[in-house]
Amino acid sequence: MSKQIVELQAQQPRRLVDISRFNLAERYKSTLLNEKWQSTLKRQYGLPEDTRVVKATLSLCPVCTRRIPAVVYEENGAIWLKKSCPEHGVFEDLYWGDAEMYYFFLQWDRPEYIAKGLANPYTDLEFYKDMGSCPEGCGLCPVHKSNTVLAIIDVTNRCNMACPVCFANAGAAGYVYEPTLEQIEYMLRTLRAQKPWAPNAIQISGGEPTLRDDLPEIVRMARKLGFTHIEINTNGIRLANDLEYYKALLDAGISSLYLQFDTIDENNTDVWRHRLYHPKAYRIIKERVIENAKKLGHRSIVLVVTLAKNYNDKDLGKIIDFAIQNRDVVRWVNIQPVSFSGRARLYSKEELRKYRITIPDTIIEIERQTGGVVSRWDWRPTNWPVAFAKMVEALTDSPRPLFSMNPMCGAATFIYYDEDEKRVYPITKLVDVDAFEKGAWDIYYTASKGGIHRQTAKVKALKLLKAVKHKRVKNLIYEVLVKKDYDSLGKFFFNVVGIGIMHFMDTMNYDVERVQRCD
Repeated sequence: MSKQIVELQAQQPRRLVDISRFNLAERYKSTLLNEKWQSTLKRQYGLPEDTRVVKATLSLCPVCTRRIPAVVYEENGAIWLKKSCPEHGVFEDLYWGDAEMYYFFLQWDRPEYIAKGLANPYTDLEFYKDMGSCPEGCGLCPVHKSNTVLAIIDVTNRCNMACPVCFANAGAAGYVYEPTLEQIEYMLRTLRAQKPWAPNAIQISGGEPTLRDDLPEIVRMARKLGFTHIEINTNGIRLANDLEYYKALLDAGISSLYLQFDTIDENNTDVWRHRLYHPKAYRIIKERVIENAKKLGHRSIVLVVTLAKNYNDKDLGKIIDFAIQNRDVVRWVNIQPVSFSGRARLYSKEELRKYRITIPDTIIEIERQTGGVVSRWDWRPTNWPVAFAKMVEALTDSPRPLFSMNPMCGAATFIYYDEDEKRVYPITKLVDVDAFEKGAWDIYYTASKGGIHRQTAKVKALKLLKAVKHKRVKNLIYEVLVKKDYDSLGKFFFNVVGIGIMHFMDTMNYDVERVQRCD
């Protein structure tokens, strides 16, 4: 048994979560309550009797990367993944740091939240089988269950930093990867040819994409091909120091900056972000990018936090506060618990245990640092909007992108800053989000019948307004629907900041079932 599990056992009582409180899919009910199935897998993986097996899945050996069987199980208030390689032995890792929140999110792992994949996948089943199946046979392949919602295109492997947590291992290949404009156009056209729905959102990444002088030309090309959301994944160094280059990107049509922003404490940067300049320059560069955005009228920056336990997890509240203070340009804070891949794979097992943090750990830390203003129950999995996409699709008879990823892949919430009251409200205090979602499903099922039912569904859509709880939001809807005053709507949304968490997997916590729904 790993030191990590032993340490947790010393902290928490040995008890299992009461799963009867949660509306779980039949798939889970049939296994979680099946004593024979539970007993068999516990015996197979050497689990104590006072554990609960959640599911059997497939993972990777962190040494040879071969695909191996794995089990996800509950023990001592957390969820763990355990697997065994016939050559390299047993491995186990923290999968989800809070079991109660795991079952809460598991309620969204249901058939209706899963997409159908591509109608025109890039590889066929023979290639998939020849490569050894998922994940080696990826392409996207016929087995993949999701469509592309946000496509990431690497336009260079060059970088002006050498961060020890870079999962892309940028700048270390020993050669320069930099596709030509013709090759990039081919990538973009391939994406736009996807069916039944072509993605219209891309992230241009690397390496550091702003090292390419022709990046504005790439952005213009993407716009011309029909991409309506184009974000640049950047450390901000060039954009902090070259206002004209930033303006050229805006003129070309970028939507957002996906800005590396790990910490408020500049003393942490010399540990986490190796660079050629003094670590105290870190915050100066980030603030200068924010200032340049304000100068240029660019109102869409995402602060991207690579998060690790015992490093910057105590900065979360301050980072969220920074976003609120700069809400005129900061639209989102996206937190990415560190993935031990790329350069981060150099860490020892002891460092892995020291730095591993999961989505619920992050949520609970935010709850603590905001004094409960943003609580753990204000969050929903990132596949939560599926009901609304399907509702719009049924009402308009037009395919829509589905955020159909596995619910354990990410979490999100929104916070609203009330300028009059000088306080923050989470989205759940403004709207009954669960009633809203339930209503959206009802409208979807009604509209899906077609004909007169679609008109009935449109009438039902008006009833969604009953889910609105906050007076200011009700007044806003009145201003828009009755007075046709959209200025109020714009002002409202510029006081809203989204917070998301997305955990990239590594060879220790890899779950094939999750990756098959990546979108």
